[in-house]
Amino acid sequence: MSRLEPAAGFELLDDPLAAPALVRESLRNISRANRWFGGAAAVRFGLERALTRTSPGTRLTMVDVGTGLGDLPRMARAWGTARGITLLPVGIERHGAAARLARTLGLPVIVGDGGALPFANGSIDIVLLSQVAHHFAPSAIVHLFRECGRVARRAVIVADLRRSSLAALGFRVAGRVMGFDQDTMRDGVTSLRRGFTAESLTALLGHAGIRAPVVARRPGSRLVAVWHPPV
Repeated sequence: MSRLEPAAGFELLDDPLAAPALVRESLRNISRANRWFGGAAAVRFGLERALTRTSPGTRLTMVDVGTGLGDLPRMARAWGTARGITLLPVGIERHGAAARLARTLGLPVIVGDGGALPFANGSIDIVLLSQVAHHFAPSAIVHLFRECGRVARRAVIVADLRRSSLAALGFRVAGRVMGFDQDTMRDGVTSLRRGFTAESLTALLGHAGIRAPVVARRPGSRLVAVWHPPV
């Protein structure tokens, strides 16, 4: 049984049994939103912080928790290649429909639960948690951060949404222009309402045992935190 209690509110992707056709459409639009509204840029910022001293020729394993279509780890792989770093990503996804779609797009995916990652302690170089934490209640978020830290050998990257009424309004307008489906429109606004402040995310990281966490504000109403597990 999952230890990840959902946050208040409801989004399509909170339901692992949601209709595959609806999941497919929503994930495609989320991938577009990542590209245009700061999600991908936030992950690149996290990678730069996590791998700042990494030499060309290095090979690193990477797990993306809640990977969706796998657009972010595929982007990360290309980012690494451009710098001579080989990233070997795998996704974790609890939605079977999403996992199948990500596999067709070239990402290995394990159907599993972020609250109980199927990896040994310190067995994965980089753990990415992008736009996932806000789906859960505070106690579950703390557990999720600890679980990511448990399996990470080099770094954990958390990239999530900063709570913003203005960003929610902007998403409504931009989503209509881009032809997003109704589920994505509704869920995007819900996500921004569920999002964090820099202070609340810092507090949750502290409760998870991360010492002196630094949370950076990024464009697109994004927050990014990177930490390195103790050696």
